[in-house]
Amino acid sequence: MKKLCFFLTLMLTSIGFAQGKVNFQAEIANRNGDVIYINTPANKTIKEIKVNEKGVFEASFEVADGEYVMYDGVEYAQLFLKDGFDLKLKMDAAAFDESIVFKGKGEAENNFLAQTTLLEEKLNPVALLALGEDEFNKAVDQMQNTDIERLEKANLDSNFTESQKKSIEENLMGLRQYYNQKKVANKLNNTASVSFDYENHKGGKTKLEDLRGKYVYIDVWATWCGPCRAEIPFLKKVEEKYEGKNIEFVSISVDVDKDHDKWVTFVKEKELGGMQLFADKNWNSEFMKSYNINSIPRFILIDPKGNIVKSDAERPSSPALQEELDKLLN
Repeated sequence: MKKLCFFLTLMLTSIGFAQGKVNFQAEIANRNGDVIYINTPANKTIKEIKVNEKGVFEASFEVADGEYVMYDGVEYAQLFLKDGFDLKLKMDAAAFDESIVFKGKGEAENNFLAQTTLLEEKLNPVALLALGEDEFNKAVDQMQNTDIERLEKANLDSNFTESQKKSIEENLMGLRQYYNQKKVANKLNNTASVSFDYENHKGGKTKLEDLRGKYVYIDVWATWCGPCRAEIPFLKKVEEKYEGKNIEFVSISVDVDKDHDKWVTFVKEKELGGMQLFADKNWNSEFMKSYNINSIPRFILIDPKGNIVKSDAERPSSPALQEELDKLLN
């Protein structure tokens, strides 16, 4: 899974030129589910593929030339699909990114994407974001030069190369924006948090003041957010580890009102733990605006007196979160 998605929304650009058909086969060991979804970058499913008990599938379907996402219900991988491609994937879902290998027509572009994911997983986003402004900008410039040089040397499909260059530029632009947002967010630390008064999934409404006397770890998310959903298994483990400690885990959905029922169902079906709340006015809620939240997931840590410990806290998937909670709660 792309490490940059720890702090960026996945930025893929669908090219959308010629319309045609692709053949796609796979052998998947230790599969995570019985269905593989082929989604557009906007998360619209264009094909659902049934996987048999041996982890094998074979499908042909129509596509517009461009980039897509393969999702197995737990993990995702980037794909580039084009008229006439005949791909065979072999992988072990227990080592999802590390095991992906494509063969057949279109293998070069798709293996390039798989290798890109592995390279991104070697990044240390915490260390990168901790750099001073000059050092950070130099590091990002070097990343962009290295990524584009690697892309140009690969001699791949021209439309794919064009799209990847745009993706590199957009992702790194987003990284710069996130760095600047984090600087602004840090200014809120050690100040009193604005309150909220939101619908509770279990009934009634809950205010921040109701949680006084406890640390509060807040997950701002939405049902449509892939990176948000990716944090759920890690959050469940953190909740389990600190059960009975002086901390409340609160998830606040910023889904729009028309998706309220979707949120209700999602929380129930996925058996989400902690306290599940639904924000009024979604992104325009006073609480969201006070924290300058314009991208998710976002995590916030508040102390027992209602003061902000971290306006942009570590994610559940980061070991640094448990290190910090151990210091506060033990």
